[in-house]
Amino acid sequence: MGNKKGLIRKLNAYTRLMRLDKPIGILLLLWPTLWGLLLAGDGRPNWPIVFIFIIGVVLMRSAGCVMNDIADRHYDGHVERTQNRPIVNGEVSVKEALFLASGLSVMAFFFVCFLNAMTIILSIIALFLAATYPLTKRFLAIPQAYLGVAFGFGIPMAFAAIQNQIPLIAWSLFISNIFWAIAYDTAYAMVDRDDDVKIGIESSALFFGKYDVFAIIVCYALMLGLFVYVGWQMAFGHTYFIGLLATSGLIAWQYQMIRARGKSDCFRAFIANNWIGLSLLISLGVGYYLP
Repeated sequence: MGNKKGLIRKLNAYTRLMRLDKPIGILLLLWPTLWGLLLAGDGRPNWPIVFIFIIGVVLMRSAGCVMNDIADRHYDGHVERTQNRPIVNGEVSVKEALFLASGLSVMAFFFVCFLNAMTIILSIIALFLAATYPLTKRFLAIPQAYLGVAFGFGIPMAFAAIQNQIPLIAWSLFISNIFWAIAYDTAYAMVDRDDDVKIGIESSALFFGKYDVFAIIVCYALMLGLFVYVGWQMAFGHTYFIGLLATSGLIAWQYQMIRARGKSDCFRAFIANNWIGLSLLISLGVGYYLP
């Protein structure tokens, strides 16, 4: 009985280490990947490839969380929001975490091997980005931009998998995701601003300072501007742009949440970005099927 309880506790710790109890990270990685798959498939998703990418998103996001907590294990204990993470409180050892991250990465690579050579090569770059992102918080003024590169890398991979090439439209979508990541992760960083100052961690919230809210709105505007460009290039009809107007309404709602810079409201704004990602996916979908 005691062994069974111990196993349940360990599995619970692994679940929290991979953030499976907090799926927002998976969703923020999934939406841009689905944008890329939809555009690369010209509005007709290749479902076996979509399935592989969804599995890959879950596995690599989980692996990235484990890698992040290994890299930040000497910092997380000093941050209110992260002080009870499994490695910090001793529920999971560093050795166990390394095995877990390696296992998840190998599983993700197994699925990628069903795709073409270009996608396999890009997957190695994606793994490098996931593994090195936690280190950028030590020296990059805006590590959120690097996060945007890592979280958006599913876009060029999607085009590589379906078209065996990465056209300009893919890079436009990719850059839009970088601006989106800076926007939502700056709101997230505003929650930890005081703790980050104490422990010497870089973040866009610190870099932008009193202009943090303004910078977030500018990043959202640049993201939407690139989506306008994508719609123009794809010759989408007016329903696509109406969808973008709906997304801008969600951004206005975000502004109302973050304008006072309250920690709980900034965190709620970060979580609410799930709806922005979904709204943009729906906009792309109606761009293909509605005038």
